[in-house]
Amino acid sequence: MEVTDAAVVAQVLAGDRDAFRVLVERHSRSIFRVVYRMTGNQQDSEELVQETFLRAYKSLERFELRANFSTWLYRIAVNRTLDFLNARKTQMQTKDMYQIADNPDHEEGNQVQVPADSPGPDRLLLSAEMKRKIAGALGLLTPAERVAFTMRHMEGRSIEEISQALDLKVSAAKNSVFRAVQKLRHQLEPYTSPGSPSRHARWGGSAVK
Repeated sequence: MEVTDAAVVAQVLAGDRDAFRVLVERHSRSIFRVVYRMTGNQQDSEELVQETFLRAYKSLERFELRANFSTWLYRIAVNRTLDFLNARKTQMQTKDMYQIADNPDHEEGNQVQVPADSPGPDRLLLSAEMKRKIAGALGLLTPAERVAFTMRHMEGRSIEEISQALDLKVSAAKNSVFRAVQKLRHQLEPYTSPGSPSRHARWGGSAVK
């Protein structure tokens, strides 16, 4: 019988620091998937996952054993990643300002960062082309929408867990999932219309709906 997360946390708090490795091994892959969908960069995601677990370890005494550890961990990861993305956006805006100042003829292009497929075991039962299309469509979502969609349709998390991870009301979390699905449906409509070979493609076992 597998030891619960709460039991492992209790072991760590009791002085067994090595027990924390169990939590890392148990949750690192799912945390990586969510962070990767937000950043689109493997190296950044790996570093953010490490920071997430480091922060979790240092804050473990504040974790309520009655709560869901994975949801608590998701929230730490999402907050850290959003901070990272905001800082990167500010850096890019500053860099663009200097480039424009140095080159008055510079035209700012509309660039969208497109996350590639997550490495490791792939749960997308789709063709390679469809995977690329979905990755591109995901790049058009806001970070919060990407988290909501990934947690709901790839990780199978409940709306309540998503609301806690994003620090939103349940209704707002549900709307984030809905908006993400609507945007994806719009982008992928040519590939999901009647007659399309990818019409019945499923994402992580859940239809895009």
